[in-house]
Amino acid sequence: MLNQFIDIATQKIRAKRMAYFGKHPDVYTKIYAYTRPNVLKALGYYPYYPKIEKANATQVTIDGKQKIMLGSNNYLGLTNHPKVIEAGVKALREYGSGLTGSRLLNGNTLLHDQLEEQLADFVHMESALVFSTGFGTNFGTITTICGPDDLIFSDEYNHASIVDGIRFSGARKCKYKHNDMQDLEEKLAFSDPKYPRFIVTDGIFSMDGDIARLDDLVALSKKYPSRLMVDDAHSFGILGPRGDGTAAHFDVTKDVDLIMGTFSKSLGCIGGFISGEKLVIEYLKHHSRTMLFTASLPPSNVASVMAALRIIQAEPERREQLIDHARFIRDGLKSLGFDIGESVTPIIPIIIGKDLKTFQVWKDLMDAGVYTNPIVSPAVPRGRALLRTSYMATHTRKQLEFCLDMFEKTGRKARIIR
Repeated sequence: MLNQFIDIATQKIRAKRMAYFGKHPDVYTKIYAYTRPNVLKALGYYPYYPKIEKANATQVTIDGKQKIMLGSNNYLGLTNHPKVIEAGVKALREYGSGLTGSRLLNGNTLLHDQLEEQLADFVHMESALVFSTGFGTNFGTITTICGPDDLIFSDEYNHASIVDGIRFSGARKCKYKHNDMQDLEEKLAFSDPKYPRFIVTDGIFSMDGDIARLDDLVALSKKYPSRLMVDDAHSFGILGPRGDGTAAHFDVTKDVDLIMGTFSKSLGCIGGFISGEKLVIEYLKHHSRTMLFTASLPPSNVASVMAALRIIQAEPERREQLIDHARFIRDGLKSLGFDIGESVTPIIPIIIGKDLKTFQVWKDLMDAGVYTNPIVSPAVPRGRALLRTSYMATHTRKQLEFCLDMFEKTGRKARIIR
């Protein structure tokens, strides 16, 4: 059935291309050849761009039906917190909807500077710089610091923003096997010491939910002199004694050069920051293209993030509740026989393998009232398709028990578990 859909779609595409350009080359060829969305729509398994009508953190409404949200990065449940909303509304009234320019020229406010000071203090760094997106933070940092004469060592499971930053920096990329310190050391040992070295890793890996071996990375960065950057997008607010990240979790902050974080996960908003030595941050402030040529983060967003940061510091029980929820789900999924990889965090994958079966299970769960994210290549290695589930401090135990019941029913139906 699937092959039939693909054949029909391909024939239509070829006919469309030939009718327009004949035998001449066309930059649209790859576009017309992209059939996956239409095939999935025809099969009823298209999972992307859902039309969410209402959202209250742990539940969303789609087509008039409520779903338990297990596809969000709102780990601490702060997107709907009254103090976060109140802070954003207050700034919206004082500053308006946006600043209509880059921070360099007319888009910097007292709020931006205050947030940077608070973030630097929270992650124990000298200085911090706020960007408009997390992607822009990684991309702008790596492309500014590294260039064609540098070597970058990157975990194979690092986020796309790191991958693209490396590509556009022009630096020599050396990808090491996921969390494999022996492979990394071999690559470092064989690298030419005349080239500056830069190691970059996610803190918590966004699809698998495991943690970078940052203590070992620090040791290797000293043995083979290298600068070390950690992306704490999914670690901020979760790892560390105060939610202060992966470096604090391993007690190696003083040995890490750069700590990056985003506002779109535990902080419940949008934006990102990089923190490190003051001179480095000052250089990025005046050279990073995603800083200089991107409109400033609106003050309402900045104020909301500041409020969320205060809550994280004042309410450590949120993080404790989140950790407890994640442990409950991991134990439940393992006892049912699901493959959840090496997850030890609130990101818990259900590894299925085949793309189509992953979409089928996603659809069954969605129909049953459980919202998950189907992840296929290239976001994960080919043949390792999975459902990415993530949990919030504000989920109730009743909601989680319902989700486990639905996982069991759909898993048995798909013969993923027995």
